Amino acid sequence: MPTILGQNQYGKAENRVVRITRDGVTHHIKDLNVSVSLSGDMADVHYSGSNTNVLPTDTTKNTVYAFAKEYGIDSAEQFGIHLARHFVTSQEAIRTARIRIEEYAWERIEPAGPGEPPGGPRHSFVRTGQETRLTQVFHDGERWEVISGLKDLTVMNSTDSEFWGYAKDKYTTLKETRDRVLATSVSARWRFNWTDDAREMPDWETSYAEVRRHLLQAFVETYSLSLQQTLYRMGARIIDERAEVDEVRFSLPNKHHFLVDLEPFGLKNDNEVYFAADRPYGLIEATVLRDGCEPAIPVDLSNL
Repeated sequence: MPTILGQNQYGKAENRVVRITRDGVTHHIKDLNVSVSLSGDMADVHYSGSNTNVLPTDTTKNTVYAFAKEYGIDSAEQFGIHLARHFVTSQEAIRTARIRIEEYAWERIEPAGPGEPPGGPRHSFVRTGQETRLTQVFHDGERWEVISGLKDLTVMNSTDSEFWGYAKDKYTTLKETRDRVLATSVSARWRFNWTDDAREMPDWETSYAEVRRHLLQAFVETYSLSLQQTLYRMGARIIDERAEVDEVRFSLPNKHHFLVDLEPFGLKNDNEVYFAADRPYGLIEATVLRDGCEPAIPVDLSNL
């Protein structure tokens, strides 16, 4: 049966690069995990094994490290844009580049204590574990698509959450509640409406901080009747407050906290002692869009 080559890409995945910027006694750290994926005129290497159009994946790895020195790393988004532009414009056979980046945060340990001179060394850090920052940059030589996000941001409301009035059948055993713990580990991606070089780029660092802030504030301020309602409020607030964002997609596992039955021990559990179940878990996913925009973020966030 005749066959043809379908979609294909290649590159170097998970290049770990740490860039230290030394500003006198004050140091700054950017810690990235960078994956490069390239596509274009690659039929010959698949059909005949000809490597004429193949830029070695080792070269893409070297480019990541060289660019960390040459351009620095102001933000994950800007670094990804530098890389994507380079690969598409420097190799005729490469038509598109997709750069995926995870960023790991470090928090400065400030010197303290009696006798510590002001303005002393500021080069000690502790790895923070609240969430992992994400970005994906796609470029085809003309248009840009930048999607940023985060994963593993675990949040909890210990009250101000209810769950009742839901559909029931003969297999329903869950009891309705007017006071429950609402907890989730947020995975979110947001798509920027910056798509070409003729427009001014967003301030990537400020944008990330503000999107994260609005996401958390919406979680705090929503009296929740369902996790779906909380998800929508978070996305709507981001769209309303950040003009550079047109689409937000969430994947929210419901981290169930079940009241422990303490009656066998003669104790009353007044919403105080819970069993935190890690699985199975409800999984709530949805996209919130600016009115008039078409969705572009894939339903399966694991593909980003």
